[in-house]
Amino acid sequence: MITTSLKDLLEESVSHNAEIKKKVMLRFGDLPHLTNFSQARFAPGQTAPAHAHQDICEVFFVEAGSGVIHIDGTKYPLLPLNCMAIEPRELHEVVNSDVV
Repeated sequence: MITTSLKDLLEESVSHNAEIKKKVMLRFGDLPHLTNFSQARFAPGQTAPAHAHQDICEVFFVEAGSGVIHIDGTKYPLLPLNCMAIEPRELHEVVNSDVV
């Protein structure tokens, strides 16, 4: 069994935008077939620039706020309590569209 709590984890920068912070709850090697499980917070207006992963899926769960995600050129809303799964090789950009 592995247990973690967000309140006990240190923040670290995401690789696509150093100003966006995340807390990693599970890392590569902790569980088979999982690369990581994290919580990231995007400040109003922050963007994770367009990128794609060659061999992993990425899942976004919106706890609060709103944003948009561009996937292969199509814009989709990111709304509270919604989940979006990105497949390998899908070009995606995440934007917090909340106003400052």
